[in-house]
Amino acid sequence: MNKFLIGLVVVFILLWLPYFIKTNSLKTISETDIPEVGGWAPLVQGNLYYRWYEPEISNNEIVVLVHGFSTPHFVWDGMKEFLVDAGYKVLVYDHFGRGFSERPSVVYDQDLYVESLKGLLDYQNISQSVHLVGYSMGGPVVGYFTQQYPDSVKSISFIAPAGFMKEDSVSRIAVMPVVGDWFWQVFGKWLYFREVRNEATSSDDSVGLSESKFVKKYSAQMKYKGLIEALLSTVRNFNFFNAKRMFDKVGDLKIPTITIWGTDDGVVPFAGSSELMQSIPHSELKIINEGKHDIAYANPSVVGNTILEFLDKQQKF
Repeated sequence: MNKFLIGLVVVFILLWLPYFIKTNSLKTISETDIPEVGGWAPLVQGNLYYRWYEPEISNNEIVVLVHGFSTPHFVWDGMKEFLVDAGYKVLVYDHFGRGFSERPSVVYDQDLYVESLKGLLDYQNISQSVHLVGYSMGGPVVGYFTQQYPDSVKSISFIAPAGFMKEDSVSRIAVMPVVGDWFWQVFGKWLYFREVRNEATSSDDSVGLSESKFVKKYSAQMKYKGLIEALLSTVRNFNFFNAKRMFDKVGDLKIPTITIWGTDDGVVPFAGSSELMQSIPHSELKIINEGKHDIAYANPSVVGNTILEFLDKQQKF
């Protein structure tokens, strides 16, 4: 019996030690950690980081860029200048739990993401309708927002939108209590960067983000407490897999829409584009041959110019 208890203690220590090492050195993000450019929007759930990019000569149109599951606003660094140079005011922000935003202990479901976007627009006193761009998980965030606040949306640009993914074994582990928390704290970074390598594109885009630069920028947010918890809560509470009903309702609104997708996307399979076009048949579809899930930052010239052409077309009507 004593040997059994000793064995249990040893196993517990072996399991607990890597978890302790991973979490003990993390710090709580504060206002002193955010860049001098941009700021915190004090929303109900916490402080949300945002930043404006202003053109020299504005056309008075606003584009809001909504990033995906885990990569914060730097994912837009390569493509945003195409919009700014053309006269668009561009607003970027980090979802709660990511980047320079706070990591509140809340349920990370669609309501949180929709209401944080609405709260940011209200805090910025934006009353005009805006152009929304949603990448990956940002796609359904934009979709749910549009469904709830259609008068606030002038156009929609989807980039490889989630909502058409297939649940795998790793996802099932993530939803398990305790086990999922331990697993992602200990192995999450390794698994994520393995996925990044799998989705890395050999791009010759001069403003694209290389794999090494991506890893460096992404790792900066991992020194703060709450990232893994926010990602886990999102996996457990946000619908990545079947958002057809929402997309159907967005399609009924007839808001100008474009969808950009890579044929070799290993995260949100390109086959989902057919389902999306059934839901939003008036959407334009731009296909990037051999493009993977990293098209927003690996092929920013193609993506940026495609969205710019789409937006400019809306100004003629």
